Amino acid sequence: MKIIVDDKIPYIREALTALVDEPIFLPATKIDKAQVKDADALIVRTRTLCNEDLLKGSKVQFIATATIGYDHIDTDYCERAGIVWTNAPGCNASSVAQYVHACLLLLLREKEFTLKGKSIGIVGVGNVGRKVAKVAQQLGMRVLLTDPPRQAVEGDEGFASLQQIAEVCDVITFHTPLNRTGEYKTFHLADEAFFRQLKKQPILINTSRGEVVDAQALSDALDKGLIADAIIDVWEGEPTIDTTLLYKVFVGTPHIAGYSADGKANATRMSLDALCRHFKLKGNYQINPPMPIDTPNAADYLQLYNPMVDSLALKKHPEQFEQLRGNYPIRREPHAYGLQWID
Repeated sequence: MKIIVDDKIPYIREALTALVDEPIFLPATKIDKAQVKDADALIVRTRTLCNEDLLKGSKVQFIATATIGYDHIDTDYCERAGIVWTNAPGCNASSVAQYVHACLLLLLREKEFTLKGKSIGIVGVGNVGRKVAKVAQQLGMRVLLTDPPRQAVEGDEGFASLQQIAEVCDVITFHTPLNRTGEYKTFHLADEAFFRQLKKQPILINTSRGEVVDAQALSDALDKGLIADAIIDVWEGEPTIDTTLLYKVFVGTPHIAGYSADGKANATRMSLDALCRHFKLKGNYQINPPMPIDTPNAADYLQLYNPMVDSLALKKHPEQFEQLRGNYPIRREPHAYGLQWID
C-alpha cells in the first residue's frame, strides 16, 4: 500500500511506519500528480489542493486531512470519483480557544480593554465556537451566538442574527467554515456592507479562514475607525499576505491559532484512526505530544502562551509566513500543566 503524507504532520512517522510499509513523506509543495498517480491514500493539510487536477487518473481511494477545515478538498469530485475523504472535526478547538483567550487578555493588559460586562459575538458555534463561548463567559462577558445552519435545525432560541451582533457587540470573533457558495455562504461574510453596520467600533477576531473576512474591507474599516482593532490569524492569499494590513492589526499571526501540540496530536490520531477504519488495519499506536519542560506561573495565563510573540515574529519577517507556520514551536494547552480550564 502506498500512502503519501505531508511531512509537516507531527507525531505520525513512527505510528504509520508500523502500520504500512514505507509510507512516503513529502513537503506539501511536492505532493503532485506524478507522486499521487499510484498512491492508495493521502494524509494532508490545507496546503494540498485535492481536486480533479491532482487526483484524476490516480489510484487514490482515501484522503485524510489532519485539519478541521476541508475547503482544500473538492468533495464533489471525490464523490464522483468514489474517493472517501475525512477531516478532523474539533481536533484543535481547545487550541483556538486558548489563542482567543490569550488575545482577550492581551487586550486587557495592553489596551486596557475591560472584558467583564462587554458583549462578544461568536460567528459560527461549532466545536471551536462553543469553547470560545465558555472562555468568554468565564471572563464575565455577555455572549451572543450566530450560526444559521444550527439555527435552521434547532430553532431561533439562543441565537442572534449577524446584524444584531454587528449592532451590539464590543468584540466579534469568526469561527465558521469557508463556504464559497450556497445557502450558508461565508466567503467575505465580513465585507464592506458588514463593516458599515457596526455600531460600537468593535474589535474583530478571525481564526477561521482568511477569505471569511474581506481583507480590503477590513483594512478600510481600520482606516475609517469603523472597528477599534483587529486580531487576525488567517489571511486572504496565504502564504503571500497583505503586509499593509498586517502592520495595522493589533495581533497578526501566521495561521497558528490551532497549532498547539495537543491539537496537532488530536488531528494526527484522528487521521490514523480513519485510515485504519477504511483499510481495516489494526493499529496499536499512542499519539502523545511531549511534556512541557517549564512550569509557568499559573496566575499569569499569558505565561502559558502569548500570541504577541508570534505576532512580532511575523511582523518582523512577513516573507517567512510559511516557515513560521511550518516550523512552529511546541505549545501546550493549560491541562498539560495540570491547570483547570474549559472542558
